[in-house]
Amino acid sequence: MPRLPLRGASRPLIPRIAAPRGPIGPARIGLCVVRRRAKGMDASAVARALEDAQFDARQDAWHEDLADDVRHWAELAEWERIAQLLAAATQGTVYDPDADDVVRAELAAAAVAREGELHEAARIAPRADELQALRELGTLAQTDPRDGDEAVRDELTRRAGGNAQADVDAWLAHALAAHLGHYRDPAAREEATRLLPPPVLAHAALLTELARLVPGADPDQLAFATRLAATEPEAASALALFLARARCPISSNLDRSR
Repeated sequence: MPRLPLRGASRPLIPRIAAPRGPIGPARIGLCVVRRRAKGMDASAVARALEDAQFDARQDAWHEDLADDVRHWAELAEWERIAQLLAAATQGTVYDPDADDVVRAELAAAAVAREGELHEAARIAPRADELQALRELGTLAQTDPRDGDEAVRDELTRRAGGNAQADVDAWLAHALAAHLGHYRDPAAREEATRLLPPPVLAHAALLTELARLVPGADPDQLAFATRLAATEPEAASALALFLARARCPISSNLDRSR
């Protein structure tokens, strides 16, 4: 399949920004609240707090809107854990999150995860700068994608305020359909189905079927596939599936004639 000419408004290079951390879930908030309240409490104080939490749980069980409160149940489970921890400790021991092996393990895991996030952000940002520069030069279409460029696409979209980059999406769709760059590897193509958004996948699927239907088609003749995938991804996906099904009976008839 010939490379598609990618057209798109040029954009200035944007300073690198580290990838933001994900939001903290309600369960995690509940754990932090309990640990902060429990700090300095002895076994008897924690036992009283656990009784209060258990009473609240019984009361909430009567209300459907509270019965599935993730944070509430996380808090109850944490009071139970801390109560068991102090029950097994020497008499007079008070709870200290800094000495809690579970808390320390969580902090260590979070530090490793954060280091991984920073390393990934440091890898993505230069590649995003590179792709933006290639777009400015009009040579993105002559560049093969690399492993991890799906995350780079997300970074470019984030830099654009959440707006999808039509030329980058078309570039990835064409590369996926033509098995260019790291998409030569079937495993990478399979992974792309999880990493790329539906419009890009629909575009790639449609390009694949069109290339089989009309080998060597001029890229300008396939410009409609880009527009269809961007505006009606479900229709593009359905058309690709229809073309694939239409091709199968033809292939079967040819095999029987031989």
